Amino acid sequence: MIEKHIILEDADPIVFYGVGNTNLQMVKALYPKLRIVARGNVLRVMGDEEQMAEFEENAEKMQQHCLQYNSLTEEDILHIVKGEKTGREGAQDVIVYSTQGRPIVARSENQRRLVEAFQRDDMVFAIGPAGSGKTYTSIALAVKALKQKEVKKIILSRPAVEAGEKLGFLPGDMKDKIDPYLQPLYDALEDMIPVSRLQEMMEQKVIQIAPLAFMRGRTLNDAVVILDEAQNTTIPQLKMFLTRMGMNTKMVITGDATQIDLPHSIQSGLTHAMRILQGVKGISFIQTDKSDIMRHRLVTRIVEAYEGVKSEE
Repeated sequence: MIEKHIILEDADPIVFYGVGNTNLQMVKALYPKLRIVARGNVLRVMGDEEQMAEFEENAEKMQQHCLQYNSLTEEDILHIVKGEKTGREGAQDVIVYSTQGRPIVARSENQRRLVEAFQRDDMVFAIGPAGSGKTYTSIALAVKALKQKEVKKIILSRPAVEAGEKLGFLPGDMKDKIDPYLQPLYDALEDMIPVSRLQEMMEQKVIQIAPLAFMRGRTLNDAVVILDEAQNTTIPQLKMFLTRMGMNTKMVITGDATQIDLPHSIQSGLTHAMRILQGVKGISFIQTDKSDIMRHRLVTRIVEAYEGVKSEE
């Protein structure tokens, strides 16, 4: 009789064990010669040596299934133990799976171009209207790179520029004042990574979310770095951000040149970069438009209405 401890390093224990520990109970039933005790993210396993070796191998496969698909069902466990495919393998064009197990894919031609550009180049500018999937697709690509261990961390940033409101009037300390600006980034991450696991990754600095000002002086290595709402950066701010790029790092800069909240006397760093960095090797520019909008159909009509007013002016 031997004893081993198996640590669930990548998989969320809640997903691995199942609701009401249903997955854990099934695993115990499938391995009657083993005594399996779960404590947090550690499995204490005692029993037959031969069955132990098989269990270790399949537990690793279950972990990888949890990590990739954000779900693990009793049916999946049976397939894994029997050495069969779970039925999800071979799905085309899936970037990652949501926390509900929904495949997240590029849903328009320009979103597909963004995916291709991310795979090809180290710096990508994604420019287009609200709701065209620029930020969401970029974060999905970053989560995929992290899960596949292509990078060690994800860094998400936004300029803290008021869109009609003033920071000073918001309650709380600086973090409380800044968090509302970063909430869209939290929302996207929570759709792709279980909340408990996401909290753990943020505490360990594997995923970092910070205002643009906090990037100064850093060299960002082994990371996917995303700057959202880049139209609200000044020229010096965006130059500072772009020059933070380190080794084995990919950067995605997203923005909407029609929604600049800077004072009229200050030129947007995004529009300036769009002009001077065109044609630079290793940098891609992807332009999304109203056909890429995946929000409520009214959003497309609103964008068209504002475009009509702008053209008249």
